[in-house]
Amino acid sequence: MKNILASFPDQQSLLELFPETETLAVNAHIHTPYSFSAFRDIRQAFEMAQKENIAVLGINDFFMTDGYDSFYQEALNYGIFPLFNIEFISLLKKEQKDGIRINDPNNPGRCYFSGKGLDFPYSLTDPLHTKLEKVVAESQDQVRAMIDKANKWFARIDTNIRLSYDDIRRNYAKELVRERHVAKAIRMAVFDQSSSETDRIAWFIKIFDGKAPKSELNDIPGLENEIRGNLLKAGGKAFVEEDDNAFMSLEEVIEIITHAGGIPCYPVLLDDRNGNYTEYEKDPEFLRQELRKYQIGCIELIPGRNDATHLEKFVNFFHDKGFVILLGTEHNAPDMIPITCDTRGRKPLSPEMQRISYEGSCVVAAHQYLKSKGLKGFLNDQSMPGTAERDSFVKLGNTVIHHFVKSFKRDQ
Repeated sequence: MKNILASFPDQQSLLELFPETETLAVNAHIHTPYSFSAFRDIRQAFEMAQKENIAVLGINDFFMTDGYDSFYQEALNYGIFPLFNIEFISLLKKEQKDGIRINDPNNPGRCYFSGKGLDFPYSLTDPLHTKLEKVVAESQDQVRAMIDKANKWFARIDTNIRLSYDDIRRNYAKELVRERHVAKAIRMAVFDQSSSETDRIAWFIKIFDGKAPKSELNDIPGLENEIRGNLLKAGGKAFVEEDDNAFMSLEEVIEIITHAGGIPCYPVLLDDRNGNYTEYEKDPEFLRQELRKYQIGCIELIPGRNDATHLEKFVNFFHDKGFVILLGTEHNAPDMIPITCDTRGRKPLSPEMQRISYEGSCVVAAHQYLKSKGLKGFLNDQSMPGTAERDSFVKLGNTVIHHFVKSFKRDQ
């Protein structure tokens, strides 16, 4: 599949077409059914984006780029600019040993990490391709072991529920089977046993080893999270600890991202509901210095889980330091939330946060445009670009996005 950006006019012509930067609505981070998603398919994400006037949408599946072709086709169909991203889980062993939490609130040393603006069409040569395939295979081995333990528990408590990796993959996943798929399969199996609310609660009490579910039966996300917490997480009857050797180092993850044409991007967890931060993120200057050690000049946030005041203070700090900043919603859970980015409690983003978010997407769009033409993208050989370079990419990316939207946008 060819990338339409390669046929776009040259940079100067684009800049003359759209000389002014106009902020458009962006969601730079959604998961699709190729990892786990609230969306039934990729088209639904674009349908929602169109209704909510989102102009830029970024796919961000775990380990996978299998959804890229469909994502690209729907982007053309709806006239919504596509960002080609990916997400990994790495391990910082020193921080793990020292008990320092990075951006996983429960697992010291565990680090989620994204790549932004990968080449499309995507390609990754050996030995990096083989290394990534090995990580994916090991993740699926862990899921298979989890399913096996769940089945042993179901047999022990005398239920007729039996899970199958192949069935779960066929019915609920596209490629990767993840813990959330297993939880969904268990919930569906319980619901299939009986239509009686009383009977279903009794089933869950049995599966939860005597604990009654706290969620209402019509609260699907709540129930599936309880299944994960009571059965699949640490302490649960079907918990399977992940092997540290199954995780790549952050250096290895960054190497894969850059070789696939992408921009390394650190996902920030930021504050929880009690205003707490992880040890790695509690001091913005410390975090900035740590990221610069890895030549990382791009961060992203899922603002729906953050307080607006905390978000703005943090984003402004990193924006002033020259960082590229992206915002998204994930949709990596069963509950269907709006695709428009907002802050905790469904409070809308301020105009300034919308602008910074759009500018970040412009940088990635310009990067994708240049790479499609065989030119150098946003990354330098020796160091991350500074503020002036970022701002020039914002101008170029703005023209690329507007030209794409104008060329392909269809009426609702």
